[in-house]
Amino acid sequence: MTALAAPPDRPRTGDTGDTAPAAGPRRPGRYRKALVYLALTAGALPTLLPFVWLVRSAFMQDSQMFVAPPQWIPDPVQWSNFSEALTAQPFWLYFVNTVVIAVISVLGTVLTCSVAAFSFSRLRWRGRDVLFAVLLSGVMLPYAVTLIPTFAMWQGLGALDSIIPLTVPSWFAGAGGGVFNVFLLRQFFLTIPFELDEAAYIDGASPWRVYWTIVMPLSKPAIVVVTIFTFIGTWNDFLGPLLYLNDENKYTLSLGLASFQSVFITQWGYLMAASAAVIAPIIALFFFLQRYFIEGVTLTGIKN
Repeated sequence: MTALAAPPDRPRTGDTGDTAPAAGPRRPGRYRKALVYLALTAGALPTLLPFVWLVRSAFMQDSQMFVAPPQWIPDPVQWSNFSEALTAQPFWLYFVNTVVIAVISVLGTVLTCSVAAFSFSRLRWRGRDVLFAVLLSGVMLPYAVTLIPTFAMWQGLGALDSIIPLTVPSWFAGAGGGVFNVFLLRQFFLTIPFELDEAAYIDGASPWRVYWTIVMPLSKPAIVVVTIFTFIGTWNDFLGPLLYLNDENKYTLSLGLASFQSVFITQWGYLMAASAAVIAPIIALFFFLQRYFIEGVTLTGIKN
């Protein structure tokens, strides 16, 4: 009798092309992610509350803003607040003045602070670290300490009631809050490999060429961060224009907003509508550049 052939063994999963069914998504990970988003949303709500209050008040009458309990939806919607607020004062003139000051300040800050940061991070010269430490000590000096001597200096130069005191300091890297920008750019420049500089120097490049063609193109995120910080600081500056500007035709937006407030009567509807219109460019700027902003802040201080 012939022996019956033993039935073949069942092929294992690894012996054939069949694969085990993929495991479904891990529910704990999904729940954890949902909890993280929930916690972030809960943390963002308190910060958004003032902005929501500003927007809803911009469409309300003065009598509706301070009722208890608060009325969150305007009824009726006061659209005329925007048109009347922007025509009650020459806001378009204030807007142009503010843009001019902001653009000049941004250009001066980015150029001079980046040059100083390049010198402190990519060049070697005697006393570099000591001078950088002295420069950083300027961060601890309160603005109010230099307020009176700075005002006296511009008064002696005959520069009052002009944009010179509001723009010229930005063209000197250590002035006008530029110390922080120098530090920020220096930390980012240190993350760029020094081999790129050495290769350029071997090919005969000068330090200026290395700065302009290698370091600056690779530092776009940090440049965007400095640009945003400088633009917002100039856009919202109130004390500087209040000290140095006397002619109403040279006022900035911050001074124009203050004109809606007085000792006896404050036009809250106009003030809220104008404030919402003033901060709109800042919000738009951040949304357009937020990717570079986050990247610049994240990479600053990470070397190689």
